[in-house]
Amino acid sequence: MDLDTVRTFVAAADAGRFQDAAAELAVTQQAVSKRIAALERGLGVRLFTRTSRGAELTIDGQAFLPHARELLRVAERAVASVRTGRRPLRVDVIASRGAASGLMRGFHRAHPEIDLDVLMLFDIDTAVAAIRSGSIDASFRAVGVPGRPLPEDIESVRVLDEPLQLLTGPGHALAAAKSVTLLQLVGHRIWMPGIVPGTEWAAYYDDLVAEFGLTIEATGPNFGSDALLDTIADTPALATFMGGDTRLVWPAGHGLRRIPVTGPEPVYPHSLLWHRDNPHPALTTLSAHLAATTAAPGAAGTWTPGWVTPAEPS
Repeated sequence: MDLDTVRTFVAAADAGRFQDAAAELAVTQQAVSKRIAALERGLGVRLFTRTSRGAELTIDGQAFLPHARELLRVAERAVASVRTGRRPLRVDVIASRGAASGLMRGFHRAHPEIDLDVLMLFDIDTAVAAIRSGSIDASFRAVGVPGRPLPEDIESVRVLDEPLQLLTGPGHALAAAKSVTLLQLVGHRIWMPGIVPGTEWAAYYDDLVAEFGLTIEATGPNFGSDALLDTIADTPALATFMGGDTRLVWPAGHGLRRIPVTGPEPVYPHSLLWHRDNPHPALTTLSAHLAATTAAPGAAGTWTPGWVTPAEPS
């Protein structure tokens, strides 16, 4: 069904005169009459009756009018969904409680006028494919994993270095420490069942283990953060790493401890990725917001793997 004929029908129904509808649509009255006639032939019914006062809807015209209005509304929504200035900004974050999610919550508070769709994809390869296909506008990821360079059409900027913290239960040998060094963690069992081989975060922790001689175990199924917290609280021999900006909630009886790690301070590097040709205007707003509200990455005394994309000079 031709939308121009439907739009002409609605204009004529609202105006009550073909001449007035023609003026509104900036076409001739003859064009209005031809469009209405074509629509009537397609539907097999009369939509208007000509009277001395103009054009009145027939019973069939009255029945068709609300559906015609809905057709036009659907068409407008369809067009808006692909117009970058009107559709939501679609951003991928790695986890709902992680640092990137917190950054997007802050962006939403600062710019409530910008519609957002926040989703969670699996790893950087999935995120890059989604950016290139246009199904998302941006993603927060660690960039630079050896053998997996970003495509030339993908831009990135390092926006946040998130410090790692040691999370222990009350019975752990380090539970009372105000901070721990990486050297002090040698020989302690660090349990992280969420590490998936081949991901960018697995590459990060592989290098951390190799450089400082740590013991990170990824054994067992990953039942999520609640099950991890329960196990850490009940098992004095186990600890885990958590991002310092990760939001965690646990029962008061767990008695968990979040302990800063130093000497050097390991940080997880979050970069914002987007397609070079993406015209969505909110991308510029997001980039400016992050630059204004996050500390400059690459501070002295921090550690990241050697492959991590360097922070831009401040």
